[in-house]
Amino acid sequence: MEHPDSGQATTEYALVLLAAAFIGLLVIGWATSGSGEELINRLFSRVIRAVVEQT
Repeated sequence: MEHPDSGQATTEYALVLLAAAFIGLLVIGWATSGSGEELINRLFSRVIRAVVEQT
């Protein structure tokens, strides 16, 4: 006997994955344009500098 909600979890999982992919694309788009790119570059430079100073 099949439960009436048996496919609901699969559908919800697929929707969560689609939402996560969409948010990821938005973040990548923001990070590679304008002020986002500058912010990422500064953060990356700060992290590299901290790693080099500890060695």
